[in-house]
Amino acid sequence: MPQTLPLDAFLDAPGAILDVRSPAEFEQGRIPGALNLPLFENDERAQVGTCYKQRGREAAIELGLSLVGPKLVTMVQQAKAWAGDRHVRVHCWRGGMRSGSVAWLLETAGLKVTVLKGGYKTFRRWCLARFEQPKPISILGGMTGSGKTDILHALAELGEPVLDLEGLANHRGSSYGGLTQPPQPSTEQFENEIAVRWERFSDRHPIWIEGESRRIGACRIPQALFDRMMRAPVVQVERPRAERVRYLVEIYGAAQRDELIAATERIRKRLGGARAQEAVRAIQQGNLARAADIVLDYYDKTYTYDLQQRPAPILTADVSGQTPTETARLLRDRAAQVFTDPPTRQAPTLAGVVPKP
Repeated sequence: MPQTLPLDAFLDAPGAILDVRSPAEFEQGRIPGALNLPLFENDERAQVGTCYKQRGREAAIELGLSLVGPKLVTMVQQAKAWAGDRHVRVHCWRGGMRSGSVAWLLETAGLKVTVLKGGYKTFRRWCLARFEQPKPISILGGMTGSGKTDILHALAELGEPVLDLEGLANHRGSSYGGLTQPPQPSTEQFENEIAVRWERFSDRHPIWIEGESRRIGACRIPQALFDRMMRAPVVQVERPRAERVRYLVEIYGAAQRDELIAATERIRKRLGGARAQEAVRAIQQGNLARAADIVLDYYDKTYTYDLQQRPAPILTADVSGQTPTETARLLRDRAAQVFTDPPTRQAPTLAGVVPKP
């Protein structure tokens, strides 16, 4: 008999996680690292659901068997290919008939199977509860083009705890943020990825998170986490505008010109018609540095306004000419001293890191 485990034990158990829900359910949200082994395809699930409502449980089961029967061998073969040491973990939405049926099939075929009690629904409840857990946060701030993402990655390489929200969202957070990026996950999956990482962080060491708006592209930051981010101390890195322009050209230079123009058009009203047209003309002429310089006027004003809304201490670090690794070392070695004390609006002065007036 397959063993049914609560979530913590299920996540710690050996073997690949096989999500037997439909592809559409899997795409909407899944346990990070899970593989999709659907018992029903999207249209098949809809057929079975309709049959259940119209003709009852027994008729729906018979229809399900007729749909699944021809592909049982393929499912077993795929599960074995993923099993590795012949252990697999199986779940569906509520830990009901779908996971039970697949678990029986795979165990009959010789695999060692564990089933998640309560299914993916239990995992989702667990994820949402993670965001209620308070953990210390250090916000990495800085105007557009300051290289904050590279600094975050450098902090991670130095062993600092880092939550890269833009990396998880596949978006850099501006009108241009989706260019050259893979498709964004659903907000539900974005939350799942955050929750798993949040659980791993210590309750003692501040977690570095880039300052973000409530939305990163189409993904929404969980409200409880966003509220904590807004109250957390900020270290704002500062670079000369020329450095920031060069960085933006380096990042977005590979994007298609029509995509850059479309992204500029999305903020036309905020830039102003004349400035937007000037930026578009610069893109058409291949003068991306000029276009970036124009767009920075809008993003700098927006960032400054958002920064002023924060009640937490704000410090600035002049990192002109520094590499991401050099900046990360500065923040790790000095800024952490500030955040060991209870947050206040006025923070002590440090060499290289000073309170923002």
